[in-house]
Amino acid sequence: MKAIQITMDEDLLHRLDASPETKRDGRSAVLRRAAEEYLMRRERIRIRERYEAAYGAGGGLGAELEGWEDQGVWPGD
Repeated sequence: MKAIQITMDEDLLHRLDASPETKRDGRSAVLRRAAEEYLMRRERIRIRERYEAAYGAGGGLGAELEGWEDQGVWPGD
């Protein structure tokens, strides 16, 4: 691991240090988890945005499959 230096608002640092999780695991472990969660959340947002760009706004199935929407029948229908 690599040691880094960050600047943090004193109130935020105080609240972080008062957390039971920080007291148990340490500041570095909590901040590592927070960074990992942030990056995973950003990736989910990026993927959702790409899906919305590809399939959203009434894009349908695309010109090559146009007209096939009504062809599928569920078993028992």
